[in-house]
Order: sequence, then structure tokens, then C-alpha cells
Amino acid sequence: MTTEALKAQFPDLEWYKIPTPEDHPAYIYHGFEPGKTVLPKGHVRFPGRRAFPIDVILDRDVAIPMRDGVVLYADIFRSVESDQSEKVPAIIPWSPYGKTGTGTQHYDNMAPFRAGLPLDKTSGYEKFEAPDPAEWVQRGYAIVNVDARGINRSGGEVVFWGQQEAEDIYDTIDWLAKQPWCNGSVGMAGNSWLSIAQVNYASRLEHPALKALAPWECFTDPYRDLVARGGRKHNEGFHNLLLTGFAGPQTTAENLPGMIAKRPLYDEYWESKYIHTENITVPLYILASYSTMLHTRGSLQTFRTARSAHKWLRVHPHQEWYDLYRPEIVDDLQRYFDRFLKGIDNGWEHDTPPVRLSLLGFEASGSPATTIRERAEQEYPLARQTLKTFYLNAMTKSLQADPVAAAASVSHAGHDLQASSDFTLFFDGYTEIAGYAKVRLWMCCQQHDDMDVAVQIRKISAQGIPLAHLNYPCPDALSIDDVPDVNTAKTLGPQGFLRASHSISRDASQSTEQEIFYRHDRREPVGLGTIVPLEITLWPMGMVFAPGEGIMLRVSGHDMCLPEVELIRPTTAEDENVGEHEIHAGGRYDSCLVLPFL
Repeated sequence: MTTEALKAQFPDLEWYKIPTPEDHPAYIYHGFEPGKTVLPKGHVRFPGRRAFPIDVILDRDVAIPMRDGVVLYADIFRSVESDQSEKVPAIIPWSPYGKTGTGTQHYDNMAPFRAGLPLDKTSGYEKFEAPDPAEWVQRGYAIVNVDARGINRSGGEVVFWGQQEAEDIYDTIDWLAKQPWCNGSVGMAGNSWLSIAQVNYASRLEHPALKALAPWECFTDPYRDLVARGGRKHNEGFHNLLLTGFAGPQTTAENLPGMIAKRPLYDEYWESKYIHTENITVPLYILASYSTMLHTRGSLQTFRTARSAHKWLRVHPHQEWYDLYRPEIVDDLQRYFDRFLKGIDNGWEHDTPPVRLSLLGFEASGSPATTIRERAEQEYPLARQTLKTFYLNAMTKSLQADPVAAAASVSHAGHDLQASSDFTLFFDGYTEIAGYAKVRLWMCCQQHDDMDVAVQIRKISAQGIPLAHLNYPCPDALSIDDVPDVNTAKTLGPQGFLRASHSISRDASQSTEQEIFYRHDRREPVGLGTIVPLEITLWPMGMVFAPGEGIMLRVSGHDMCLPEVELIRPTTAEDENVGEHEIHAGGRYDSCLVLPFL
């Protein structure tokens, strides 16, 4: 069994105890009731929710056998006609977040103003971050909401991606493709974990029935994207929220986030979770945004590296849950699935550009710049980008095009949530920046032999005020200042991280002029007071600037992103810094920021 092999390979693997659905204090669970019912046209699950527009068969708690004897359970929504003459494709949203409105994560408690989604936008039968069966059955598809291994009544233990999840998805695809109501085609869709599960599967296994994937916001590297960005512990509050949200019969879940304490360097455990997107050949409709603290890099990396002959990228200016249910986007996704799951020659390949790219204007903050929404492009990063270097001036706390003659330094407290060193740059004319920014910083610390360094790019007004981008409509708010300061609602700007002792692990074979890759498989302490060069590539950005507006480069010792939700807002810095961090610039210290201009 694959889970047992995982335990044997990594005997130090952490396992987290989880409660049953009935015992979890915040878990919504509707019981275990296998059987088939018909939800009639006009059916409403709860008052105020979306009604079903047609009669729909609900096969509840259907048993799907896995190769190791474990049974997973799914709710399957399909048309009444699929029991007779109209066979339909199956779409799988896969995650351990519960199925059909169960679990702890819901739009009501995960984002202000329900992520811009009115209550009647969805039926309440949708899996979190997944297509709504009330929408998709009428479009000629079956929605298969699976409780992943270890969740609710599904057997086994909860696992984080890897080979076990891939095998479970394969067995589910195989089972679905043989059902009498299925036309033999299976696709997958959904945000976040539901997206990661797709690329994890397709990077490891293939099944002829799987015809198309829609990974809408994913990551590919649990070490570098999730738990140890830059080689330092990252986002621990979010990991706790994730683990404490699980509920199932076996009461254990793989504690992948906890493994960073045991295995702080990249090793064979983290490699076993790495998603090799270069192995993917199935058609892809990839979604990315700048609003997530989890998925931006991985989504774009998947598009760049997948070997799929048919792949499309859409970079949207919203938060992913709001985007998932936009009517025009549902239509767009249906055209894609119609083409590859039903074989309809509908012009999708001809009409859809390879890349649709958005650039944020931050107009909700009062900026005169207008957001560019899904402009047609041919590749990513854009071939027409021009890299321009701006040098840090420590005396004026600014960025300038010419090297700074005289050396100077500026410092900030490394272990302080309020401390940072800021450098500003203003643009005379209309400006577009899109792609990967990079910094080179000469830094030192007199009190410690290591530094956790964070960098962030903020858009600023002509008056130098940092701006925020609103991720979705908030009709009840008077202005952006009335919207709570959480990452689901507001985008601040891209970040990059590096633990200074990990700079020794830079991999020249995987790095480019602009994109620096660290293996994080070894470390070398930094001498006290020793000034060392650190190069950090920030996650991708896309911004539009009106004349007079500019950017602020912030350097600190801590994550400067807003918390994903209010209840995981840190009260103390989570870094391991000590003392003051000094930034040296000018003269022989060519500290600089390199930006991709269009």
C-alpha cells in the first residue's frame, strides 16, 4: 500500500490527530445516507440559495473502491436523461475539504462579503472551491464530489498530494469512465487544493479517459511555495487552519507542514511531494492571479513547463473564488470542456489566445490607472519585456537608474512586524510592468549568523502612499478602506524571501539572469557583520501606473502579505531573526532592483 510505503520510507513522518465529523466543533456534516434521489426542477437546498433549473439525479455517498481495498465516497450529480440515452462526461473536483457543502471552509467564513458572491449565486451543493452542480448538470456534465482519503466516511488516512493521492484519482477516473451514464470522458476542475491535485496527478500518472484539466490556481512545490518560501518557515497560521479543518473516521492526517521542523532543508521527503509539471501532456486550462499568497508562481510555472500540446493561461485580476462563478467564465470553461470532453468542434483553439494577461491598476484605491483585464498575449513571460535596473540609494531611500557613487547603509529591526527599509521610484509617464522582478541586496547582521529576508513591491500613489487592489466587488463597503485587511479581499504586491544561509545552495543550472533558483539542500552561516550579496526573485507581478505613480521596494525580516483570513493574523513575527539588518548600497555595493517593463 502506498501510504504504508510512505511511512516506511519516512519513519519520522508526523501524523496529526483529527476528530470525526460529528466531534469536530466547526464541521458541517449532513450524515451518511447512500442512495439515489431526484432533486426536482426548482429545488432549493436552503432558503436564499440557488434553485436547480432542471431535474437532477443525486447519487449520494456512492462507494468507489481503491486498489488497496480502501473505499472512498462521492456524491454524484447528473441529469435524469443520463440514466437513459444521454451519456455525459464526469468532472471531478478533488480535495480533502469535504463534499457537497460539508467541511469547515465556506465562502461565508473565508472572505469578507462572501468573496463577492451573493448567497443565491450557488446552490449550497457545491464542494468548496468547485463548480456548482446546479450550474453544470444543465450544461450536460456530471459533477462528482469526492471525499478524499481519510475525510468524512472515506477510508484511509489523509495525505498531502504525492503518489497516494495520484493513485486514488486514477482509480476514481477508471471507475467513473466505466459507469453506464458516463460517455467515457473525465475532466477535473477547481481552485487551490482542487487544482494542485490535478497537476499532481497528471505529473505522475496517465489514464486514457482523462481528457482535460482545469487547474485554476495551483502550486507545484510544497517546500518552496507553501511551508518554506526562501528556506524559512512560512505561513504557519495557514497550515494550522488547514490541519484543524480536517475530519474523518481514521483520526489521522499526514502533517506535511510539521515536517519542516524535522527536515528544514530540501531532501527526499520534499522531493517526494514535488510536482514535476514537465511530465504533463493532457490539455490544460490554467488560471493564475496576483491575489493569492499560495498559487501565483506555481500556476504560471505549470503553464511554462507542461508538455501539453494544448494549453491555455488566463491571468485574472480577481480572487479565485469570485472568478470561479463569474457567468462569462463559466461559459468559457464550458467551451473548453465541450471541446475536449465532448469532442465538439466549437472553435476553442482558434478563438482562445494562448495567454490572457491582466495588469492591476489599483483603481479602487483612487489610482487613475485602469486595470487591464485579460489582454490577449502569445507567451509568458512576454517576449517584448525589457529588464531595467534601478539602484538603491540608502541616503535618500530611493531607487535610481544610475549607479550610486557613495556607499551608505540603512537598517531595520529584523524581528519586528512593523519594521522595514523602504525605497521609492516614481514614473514620469504611463507604465506597464509584468513578469518576474529581482533584487540584489548587500546585507549584514552584527548580532546573528543568519538573516530571514523578505522583499515586497508595493504600488504607490504620486504622493508616495502605498495602494491596495480590491479583489472583488464589495457593495456594502463605502471604500477600499472599509474592507477588512485580509488577503482574500486585498492584493498588496508580490514578495520574495530568502534565508541568507541558504544562498550557498543557489543552483546555476536552474537559474537565469532574472529568476534565481535555490535548492535549499544546504546552508552556510553568515559571519557576524559580514556583508553578503543576496539575490531574490519575487513572485510574478503585473501592474499599470499612471504618470506620477510609482513603486516602493520594502525590505524586512517578515512576511508582509495580509493574512488569508482574520483569525490567522500573526501577533508576533514568525521569523528567526535577531538584531538589526543592515542594507548596504552605493559604491562597491550594487544593491539594485531589476524590473520587467513592457
